[in-house]
Parts: sequence; structure tokens; C-alpha cells
Amino acid sequence: MPLPTFPPAALRYLRDIWHRFNLSRFVGALSLTAISFAAGVVGFMWLEKFTFVDAFYMTMITVSTVGFGELHPLSPAGRLFVSFYIFFNLLMLAYLLSVLTTYIFDGGLRSMFAMLRNDQEIRRYSDHVIVCGFGRNGRKAYHELRASGAHVVVVEQNEVLLKEATETTGEAIPVVYGDATLDETLRAAGVDRARALITALPKDADNVFVTLTARELAPGITIVARASLKSSETKLLRAGADSVVMPDEIGGSHMANLITRPEVIRFLDMISGLGPNKLRLEELRYDELRPEWRGLSIRDLNIRSRTGATVIGLKHQRGEFTVSPSADIIPGPGDIFLFLGTEAQIMTLLDQFQQLS
Repeated sequence: MPLPTFPPAALRYLRDIWHRFNLSRFVGALSLTAISFAAGVVGFMWLEKFTFVDAFYMTMITVSTVGFGELHPLSPAGRLFVSFYIFFNLLMLAYLLSVLTTYIFDGGLRSMFAMLRNDQEIRRYSDHVIVCGFGRNGRKAYHELRASGAHVVVVEQNEVLLKEATETTGEAIPVVYGDATLDETLRAAGVDRARALITALPKDADNVFVTLTARELAPGITIVARASLKSSETKLLRAGADSVVMPDEIGGSHMANLITRPEVIRFLDMISGLGPNKLRLEELRYDELRPEWRGLSIRDLNIRSRTGATVIGLKHQRGEFTVSPSADIIPGPGDIFLFLGTEAQIMTLLDQFQQLS
């Protein structure tokens, strides 16, 4: 009869649980208990010539220290064995209780069950976004995506970062703990079902590896990568990134433009949600329009009067952008509207024009 085999994913999952919760200590304590029990049975059978049942019984009452009497009078060697055996079991019991206390009262079991629930939730995700790295850039990307209603899975090695974020916001963050450059980590995050991946790891080399791995595992996924050095930009693009963002360069340009074009930057801050009066950019595909709004010109849609939002751009199916499109343009299949407005205006627009899924 052939031995049962486990899928590689299941083995990786069990290995991850083993390392994350230090189960080797727990299994070690149980192994010591089993060895101690076996040693007691063998000792009684060898020294006192007990049958297996009698030796088993004597071992049980000795280990449990219930105080029952001996089945047969013990020899001097048997008494010496029992003395050392009781002392050893007291130490072993203390160690076992300390391990169990760690798992029960220090949150080990609770963390394990939380991880299992988290993994089950991630398995149900599709068309989600994966954020690799939960530093300053990764955390900002996560909160922006969540604010827009997207499902997000975080990949991070440092559990402290996620614990601090969870305690601050009170929100349970779907997370996969592990090295984002490894295939199994991205598979656990559902890279084959995701629509986009953001890699914001501190090292450019790691971002290149993540990009290469993600592009191989999910050829159709959209990848946005962070870079610190200008020389890394071309490497990331060759590795398969769709877009490369350099936060340091953007920050320097932002500070310079605050001097040369301050009002433009303040307006951009409003759009990005940094200013006091926040504006929101939104896109809506032609195919997402309600049927009654299709085939009409921008003038006939009358979006400004109906919602207060403004059509600031139109991306055509062939890939060209039209900024401030003419009111006489009639959008068609494959086109994408770009809107600008307040949060309330955009919500009104989506309620009136977006087709319910």
C-alpha cells in the first residue's frame, strides 16, 4: 500500500506554521514526555520483572503522583530507580507546563488560530493587490488602496511592523509572513489571482527579484516597483515592472516645486489627499457605464451639472490620452473616463453612472 503524499503547498504551509510558532519546542516537550513514559515501562519490566500491564500501571501512578500503593514490593534497585524517575518527571513536568503556558497564556494558540483564519481569508481573495514590504512606502500604499475599497494582502518578514499597525488602527491586516523574493511566499499571497503587485522593499536588488518572480508566476499582473537609485530603474523595467517609483527623487522635485510653483503643488496635494480640502481622482471604464448612458457624448452625459465632478481626461482604446476632452466627443468601448471632484461628488457620480455589478 503506497504511503499518502501531501501537496507541496500543504507541506510549505505546515513548515511555515512550524517555524512561525516555534513548534519544535512544543514537540520537544511532548517527545520528552513520551520518552520518560517509555523509560518507566521498560525500567519496571527490566528491574522488577513486571508484566507490561503492571509496568504500565506503575508508570502511570508514578508519573501522575496520585499516591496509590505498589503492586509488588520493590527491590532496592527498583526503589532507587523510582526515586530518580520521580525527580526526573518533576523536572520534565515543569518544562512541559512552561511550554503549554507559553502557548495558552502568551497568545501562541490565539496567534495560530488567527493565522489560520487569515490564510483562509487570503485564499478567498481574487483581483486583489499584493504589497511587498510594510515600511513607510508600503504602509502608505496599503492605506490608500484600502481607502479606495481594494482588497490588499501584505507580504512582510517583520511581524513587529504589522503588530504595531494593527494595534494603531485596530484593523486586521491580511498578511503573509515570509521572504517576498521566494516563489512560495508570493503563491501564498495569491499572486496568480491578484491584479497588481507593489514591491516597496528597502533594497533595490530585492525589488528586482520580487518583480522577476511575480512576472514569471503571473505574466498578466501589473507590477509597480520602488527604487532608490536611478540605475535600478532600468533593471526593474527589464525585470518586468510596469512602473517604477523613486520616492527620494519625487520628494526632491516636490520641495523644489513648492518654491517655483507653490499653488500648483498645493492643488496636487489636494488631489493626493495631503491638503486640507481633499479632492479625489477617479476612473470609470466605458464598459462600466449603465446601459442608458452609453453612446452619448460628454455634453449629453452632462456630468458636471448632474454630479459636480469634472471630466479631466479620456483614455482611448488605442492608448492615447485626451486632456480636457471636447464636449462633442462620444466615448466608445474600451475608453476610460478620468474624473476630478470631491469625495461626495465622486460618490454621486458612481451612484448615477456606474453599472451595478
